[in-house]
Amino acid sequence: MAKRIDISGLHAHYGAVHAIEDISMTIEPRSVTAFIGPSGCGKSTFLRTLNRMHEVIPGARVEGKVMLDDEDLYDPSVDPVAVRRLVGMVFQRPNPFPTMSIYDNVAAGLKLNGVRRKSRLDDIVEESLQGANLWNEVKDRLSKPGAGLSGGQQQRLCIARAIAVQPQVLLMDEPCSALDPISTLAIEDLIDKLKAQYTIVIVTHNMQQAARVSDRTAFFNIAGTGKPGKLIEIDDTSKIFTNPEQKATEDYITGRFG
Repeated sequence: MAKRIDISGLHAHYGAVHAIEDISMTIEPRSVTAFIGPSGCGKSTFLRTLNRMHEVIPGARVEGKVMLDDEDLYDPSVDPVAVRRLVGMVFQRPNPFPTMSIYDNVAAGLKLNGVRRKSRLDDIVEESLQGANLWNEVKDRLSKPGAGLSGGQQQRLCIARAIAVQPQVLLMDEPCSALDPISTLAIEDLIDKLKAQYTIVIVTHNMQQAARVSDRTAFFNIAGTGKPGKLIEIDDTSKIFTNPEQKATEDYITGRFG
């Protein structure tokens, strides 16, 4: 079941570097929220705080609250590995496990979570590949290496792998930046389909993509050299792109900077 995310007073650091400062927002369930802004403004860092991937970097730390419905993801009693099961992640470049078959790529997380029965694994692998709109293309070669697929197919395989463990939230960090236009369209169509079941957050440099796929858009910016990234505004995507509240947002969207 898709979950709502409430973020309040969030700061993220890499050692002495203050990467993002005092971010608060709500991300609604069964919707797509896009993060846009110039390079280095903290979009991807912020995305990684939402499933505690940020803290795998030595010296990284987070202050503030990230609530998944009523659960504080940064409460000391919460296991980060459990968080990453609830909040799946798809990265910029497709990263199927290179030595594994298509089938085993999708089943890997299930096996880690203790699913052993072959019939159950078969059902979930098929269901996940169907959900990622990939089943018809790979059903006759499930034993072949996942790395042998095209770039767009590999990214959909990574999405199938992410949804196989039944997360409530899907984070996507520039999922189309390494793909050709046809593969990009396939991923965008898939995002539109998946939002019926998941809360989706996507980082993108492509403003046309943000306008096409998202319900709400958040614009991030940097106050100046060496300063942390900040959330400038978040609103319905149609409003951000036609009538933003902040001049900085308008300047970025119209290409006057960034």
